[in-house]
Amino acid sequence: MPANSLFRRSRGAFALAATLAPLVAGCAQKGDFGRPQAGAWNTFLETAGTLAARERGEAAALYPFTDDEGELRDRAWRFLMPTFPRVAFTDILANLTRTRILPESWRPDSPEAYYDALMGRPFRSPVSRYHRLSDDIGADARLLPVFAATATRVIQADALRLRSIPFSRSLDDWDVRNAHMRVTENRCLIAWVRLETDLRIARYRFALEHLLVAVPSPEGALVERTLRALEARRPILDALIPPGTEDRCAFAGPQVEAVVALPPPPPARPIVAKY
Repeated sequence: MPANSLFRRSRGAFALAATLAPLVAGCAQKGDFGRPQAGAWNTFLETAGTLAARERGEAAALYPFTDDEGELRDRAWRFLMPTFPRVAFTDILANLTRTRILPESWRPDSPEAYYDALMGRPFRSPVSRYHRLSDDIGADARLLPVFAATATRVIQADALRLRSIPFSRSLDDWDVRNAHMRVTENRCLIAWVRLETDLRIARYRFALEHLLVAVPSPEGALVERTLRALEARRPILDALIPPGTEDRCAFAGPQVEAVVALPPPPPARPIVAKY
């Protein structure tokens, strides 16, 4: 895509964000267990995001989400929204990005952003900053396996989806293309969470190191143990999708046709067998 065209689309996306900001302010609220707050407006944002992604040429299927696909997107909320809320408009932009109304590639990668937000608000004791840091890291460590378990079910369903295609005689190009795009969407979402998890770990490490210099405290040892627990769980994401998947998704640059290729036709046998 020409640079000037990309600029116009990005400028238009930010103009859309500014227009929608007052409307979506209440939709960037966190629900329970690291998921977005349920509501009809969030469903509208998901639909609008699919259409916006298709307009940008990204993989965006028109199929409805399965229960696990919907849960996967809800579980991704924790890792795609800012860890520490800053200004309301920033959170709104993050929510518009999460729902794909805005392209994923616009978001800045700033390792000091979390620390700046952590220290940018009034607090009585510096120890509270260590506690907040430990709480945020611990929440990620607890929710990461839950996300991975949901992603595993989605990947298994995608495998069934792709295996079914050669056996189905009534499917047309629209059906096959949308199936292909949905698999790409799911894998890219998992890759996005994996990328954001790495960035969050880097931000947490930056914050801990700077806290220990700015306001030394024995509480740093607890934070270090919690951070190591998160780092120990991080490899479960590597088992889900191949390395380098992030490089082929929309948030890494121009969207390719698809992240995965359709498998070769399997031998002639039933899709579901009884044993």
